[in-house]
Order: sequence, then C-alpha cells, then structure tokens
Amino acid sequence: MESNDSSYVSSPEQPPKRASSPPAPVPAPVLPKSPASDSMEKPTYIRFLVSNAAAGSVIGKGGSTITDFQSQSGARIQLSRNQEFFPGTTDRVIMISGGIDDVIKAVELILSKLLSEIHLEEAEDVDPRAKVRLVVPNSFCGGIIGRGGSTIKSFIDESRAGIKISPQDNSYHGTNDRLVTVTGTLEDQMRAIDLILCKLSEDPHYPQSANVPFSYAGAHNNAGYGPPPSYGLPAGAGGKFPNNKEDRSNSMTIGVADEHIGLVVGRGGRTIMDISQATGAKIKISDRGDFLSGTTDRKVTITGSQGSIRAAESMIMQKVAFASEKGVVP
Repeated sequence: MESNDSSYVSSPEQPPKRASSPPAPVPAPVLPKSPASDSMEKPTYIRFLVSNAAAGSVIGKGGSTITDFQSQSGARIQLSRNQEFFPGTTDRVIMISGGIDDVIKAVELILSKLLSEIHLEEAEDVDPRAKVRLVVPNSFCGGIIGRGGSTIKSFIDESRAGIKISPQDNSYHGTNDRLVTVTGTLEDQMRAIDLILCKLSEDPHYPQSANVPFSYAGAHNNAGYGPPPSYGLPAGAGGKFPNNKEDRSNSMTIGVADEHIGLVVGRGGRTIMDISQATGAKIKISDRGDFLSGTTDRKVTITGSQGSIRAAESMIMQKVAFASEKGVVP
C-alpha cells in the first residue's frame, strides 16, 4: 500500500517559516479564543474537498499560491493527485497539517481565495453563504455529534453555521470516512471549523489518523459511478442525453439550460478549459439557438475515454447545480 505522502501532491517536508510581511488583505473572521496555547501547538490535521478546477487555483502557477499560503500560515498543505477524487464526487482532497492555529489560518486563506474567485466569475448577486465539506473518519464523528446531538447543536448555535454529518451507513464505496458539511458565510464557517477541529484534536488518536494511506485513487472509475445523490439538480437546469453510439464513439451529449451556458464556459472560456484539462475530455457547445429537440437546452458534446467523459459530465453538472441553487438560503 502506498504511503500517505505518495498519494498527495506534496509540499516541502518542512513548511517555510512565516513571512514577516502581512498576509493578503482578507478580512479575518472573529474566531473563538484558543482554550490553551500549548494545545494549539500540538500537531493535528484537517481534510476537505475542492473541485478539480479549484485545486489549480490553490496550487497556483508553478506552485506559487500553495507556497505562499504555507509561508503565511506555517501549516503544510497537500492535495490528492489529479484524477484522485473522493468517491462519488469529482472533488479532490486537501489535507492541511500543523498546529491548530496554523491549520485554521491555512483553511481561511484557501476558502477566502476560492470565495473571492466565485465573486469574480459570477460578477453579480453571489450568495454570501457557501459550503465546505470536511472529510472526517467515522470513528471520530461521535465526538462532534455528542450525547443526543448536544455538541453539534452547541457548535451550530455558537458559530451560526449549518453543520450536517453524512449518515453512518453511507459507505462512500467502502471508505471509513464521513462528510461534515459546513454552510454559512466565511466567518460562520471558520468559527464552526475551529470548533470542530479543536474537538477532534482533543482525542489523542486523531492526529495519528493523518497517517492512514490515501486510498481513493481510481474510485471514480468504479462500476456504477455517477453524480452523488446530493446533486439535487433543479428541474430544467440540465439533462443527460447519451448518444446512441456512445459506447463505440466515446461521445456523449448533455443538455444545459441556455441561461447557464455562460457559467459552464466561464469568463474567457476559463471554466470549460479547466474542466477539459482536468478530465482529458474534449467539450463542444452548440451555437446560440441550436437546442436539443423539444427543449431550450444547448447541446454540450463531450468526447474522450469513458472515464474522462463521466468526469467532465459530473463537473459540468456540479457547476450548473451550484449556480442554480445559488441565492437560496436555507
């Protein structure tokens, strides 16, 4: 079995010293006070999901962004390799390790950057609430929940964030992990993540679980692969129309509502290029007014290997689903 490091795009073994210059001008959320300074220095870690396209933004050109984030935070940041997705998703896993304060700072830097890029891409009416999905070993989820749900309820009250843990019987293709979804503004999310990480780190066995080998590689190519049940794609947002000769030609055409095509293409074609590069699939969008028969959905034709087609389809539909649900605050 591969070691943990061999399965991640690794940063330097020793993260660079904190830079003396001030961090990027991002408003710092008001976090709960640390319970004890010595506990903040004990090694810990946290993992969460990012889209394959967003992973490129975290790494930066030549690794410049991830190096800068490590310098500012003092934490070590690693990503699962390209095409190594968390089962049932097209998302890569980021693992951040170090002292609690360092880890929290690195999470804040990453989430702030991703949120600012969403604002730039969508330009207007961006929902200030967002979500982040933490990957937590099942054996440690009980501490987050607490007796009768008391702990998770207190975290929700204190942070003002939504916190939801995936069902225990959801095996994610045999992994021993559960997803802890945190929703809210960046400030709400950071309060909740701080509370969750401090609670996890109270268990002396939790830091040791960081050494469990990363074993999700290739899971997205398993039989029965498809969009996760949580997609919840709204009616009319898009649909799937397999070509009759899909198995032979390795081509698929999906329908995307005309009003969402701009989101799939992205500013200057950036989004569609990112999806194509991440999956290895070729993506072609029909001309304006060229719709699937009987619909107002534009044709998006994806060609490539079966795995790349499915990955590209999932990434496109994920983008559309996110955009369609944007602005709906629970």
